[in-house]
This record gives sequence, C-alpha cells and structure tokens, in this order.
Amino acid sequence: MALLAGFGEKSRLGVLLGHFSAIEDPRPSHRVAYPLAEVLLLAVCGTIADCDDYEAIGLWGEQHLAFLRRFLPYHHGVPTGRWLTILMNRINPTLFSACFTDWVRACWPDRPELVAIDGKTSRRSHDRAAGQAPLHLVSAFATTSRLVLGQEAVADKSSELTAIPVLLERLAEGGGLKGAIVTIDAIACNGDIAKAVRAAGADYLLAVKANQPTLCREIEAFFADAPQASLDRVTDTDKGHGRIEQRTVTVTREVEWLSGDRRFPGELRLPDVAAIIKVQSKAELKDRCRLETRYYITSAKLTAEAAADAVRGHWGIENQLHWVLDVVFNDDQSRTRKGHGAKNMAVVRHFAINHLRQAPEPVKPANTGLRRKTQKPPAPRPTSLKLRRKIAGWDLAYLTAILQTKAR
Repeated sequence: MALLAGFGEKSRLGVLLGHFSAIEDPRPSHRVAYPLAEVLLLAVCGTIADCDDYEAIGLWGEQHLAFLRRFLPYHHGVPTGRWLTILMNRINPTLFSACFTDWVRACWPDRPELVAIDGKTSRRSHDRAAGQAPLHLVSAFATTSRLVLGQEAVADKSSELTAIPVLLERLAEGGGLKGAIVTIDAIACNGDIAKAVRAAGADYLLAVKANQPTLCREIEAFFADAPQASLDRVTDTDKGHGRIEQRTVTVTREVEWLSGDRRFPGELRLPDVAAIIKVQSKAELKDRCRLETRYYITSAKLTAEAAADAVRGHWGIENQLHWVLDVVFNDDQSRTRKGHGAKNMAVVRHFAINHLRQAPEPVKPANTGLRRKTQKPPAPRPTSLKLRRKIAGWDLAYLTAILQTKAR
C-alpha cells in the first residue's frame, strides 16, 4: 500500500496504515469502492475528532472529505455510517489487535517498566434478543508512559484467564516485556498466569484475595508474627478530593516457606516467588474513616518504595484508561454490537487514546485578563483528552499535527 506524502515517512499514522496493510480485505477486489486504508484513516480521524460511533464518523468524513484527500485519494468519497459499520464488522479482530500491538512497538520502541493488565466491559454492547453478552476486553497498559499496549476480547470476565496468556505472548514478541513488572488483579493469582509472565521475561505482581483463601491467611499470619528487622516499610500520605489517605507498604523477602515441598494436595505453587507485600491504607473522609489491608505476591526483588510504586501504578489502568474510555469516549454508551464491529471499534479508541496522549499541546490564546504588573501569569495546565478531541474536531490544523506526530 503506497502512502501519500501527506503523512510523512515517520508519522505515527503513516506507520499505522503501513502495519494494517497486512490485513486481508475480505471483499472481491473488483467491488472495492472504499479501500481498507481509507476506511481505517476515516475511523481513526473521526474518533480523534470527537465522534463516538460509526454513524457520526461517516457524517464527519462527508463534511471533511477535502481534508481526508490530503492523505489518501477517496475517489468514491467516504462510506456512510451504515457502510462503515458493515466494513468494520468484517475485519478479523484478532489480526486487527495484533497489528495494533505491532504499531505500538514500532512507534514507541522503549520497553515498558510497569504493565498493568485488567478487563473492562462495554456495558451497552449486549444484544438481549440474540443472547449476546456485552463485549469484555482485556487490555495491557504501560502505566509509566500511559500507553495502551494491546488488547484481547473475551466472552466475559470469567474468561480473562484464557485471554491473558494470549495477550502476554503477543506483547512478549521480540523481547517486548523483558525486564518489566506485570501487575494483574487477584483473578490471575494462579500458577499458569505466573509461569506465562515469567516465560515472557517479565516479573509478576499479583494481588492475593479471597479467591486464594489459604495463601491469603498464611501471608496474613506471616506478617502478624514476622520480626520487625526482616521487614522493609514505607509510608506516604495523599490529600485531595475531600479526603486524607495514608498508605503503609511493608515488604519481606523471607519467602522460603512458600517454595518448600508441597504440604497438601492442590496447594497453589507460584514460580520464582521473591517477596510478599502488605498494603495498609487509612482514608479519612468527612463523615467516616475507612481502613483496608491488601496483600500481593511478586517474583521481583522489590524494596518497599518500589513495591508502593508498582502497586499504585496498577490503578493507572483504571484511572487513565478505563475511566477515559467511559467519560471521554462514551464507551459504556456504545451500542455497536453486530459482527466484529464492537471489538474493532474498541481497538480504534485505543488508537485514538495513544495518538491524543502523545500529541502536542494545542496553541492557546494569550490570557489578556487584568493582572497586576507584579503578578506572574499562571503556569499553563495540560489540555485534557476531552478538550483535545473537541479541538481536533474544530481545528483541522491541530488534527493534522496529531496525525503527523513523528514516531520515535
């Protein structure tokens, strides 16, 4: 697929469409009015420019056809929302996700330090008449660089255990996870997932909850009786949003008792256990005080400070990905549900998130408000993703800047 000069050789969108040239178009070549590259460009541009479904994307494309023709020919114009839905329903979602992961690796070649894996349900993508459950997507998120690394669709939350090894294998290609710490919630606290993480060249950090009651009780008892000299501890305090929260993270590397001979049938066995972690949090709110204790197990030899960063970093996937999808991209309100459309649209939103997070700041008008001569102008605040989407829809120059951002 030859890309036009409008992309630039090293632009992220140019690299993206280059990777997607590997996707086989299921349509007979003599009947193709809208080539796959044009469909993908329209979907990505429309999603960045504040469109949340195929109908809105099609209408946006009709109004901005001249802009799209800067990059690709669009000899037959753009598909309507109905045709766009049909076309996106036909694309193989597995290959679509694999190409997305390859694109991320090409544009951001640095290996991630912390990778959080978690699932999210698009609640309104169900089809009761057909007995179809809503889309559930397991995503991998680099919490330090705030990039989506990949995703895998599953039938429901209980199927996450089958999707996580597939996602890990894809991310691990070319040593993509070597040296990283992979954090996953308690659903993945089992030997198979831990082995898959270690086979990928990464360390695991797994939450231990009631789904592993024996292990949870033993870790709790160990910390209750452990000599203080064997523990590494750090405490930090956060203030904001009407509460004060104090967290104490305690780590011990005395874990030989977890790697001894099997003591009873069916005992959980995790490979290369290096440390166990206890996190105690105390949140003081206006009308109450909330106490919570959580436990984790890891194959990384972490200090208390590093463990606190890793545990806290895991929640980045909730705050910086899942929350953004719901609030900024209206993911929970999406009614796309036929064929592969819901899965592929979820991947398109991930394209848009990565583009927007790495985009340059939009040019803001100078603040001409009255101010004393001795007063310094306030420091500029980063533009939110929600506003970046709206500005990209209003200002084609800013959308062009987003699309032509250079890959590393």
